[in-house]
Amino acid sequence: MTDTDGAGIVGVSTIGIPVADQDRALAFYRDVLGFEVRVDAPLPQTGGRWIMLAPPGSPVSVSLVRASDEAPAGVETGVRFAARDAGVAHAALERQGVTVGELLRWPGVPAMFAAHDQDGNRFEVVEAS
Repeated sequence: MTDTDGAGIVGVSTIGIPVADQDRALAFYRDVLGFEVRVDAPLPQTGGRWIMLAPPGSPVSVSLVRASDEAPAGVETGVRFAARDAGVAHAALERQGVTVGELLRWPGVPAMFAAHDQDGNRFEVVEAS
């Protein structure tokens, strides 16, 4: 693809997740999920921060954006995180008090489960193949 083809989009950089409290969300994604902080910078115009985290080595990150009327917290994010072993990830998150759904295992489909962050934002964890 060249710059003259389409819009010139070349990848996915970051996915925004609305959160009520950026500090609390940062602690969850960093300390519970084990993500590394890529950016944590103040946004003087809004009083918030630009926070980007990602699993170590991942080219795609999540951004913890302050929830608003237009982007409330507690949503289905559509985000699917990959895990080496969905069963191990499920058990580890459950031990840490994370709300997790049933570990689903269907023939021909990677094992997966739903989980929720501290704001009720839902994401899925899918076993990497």
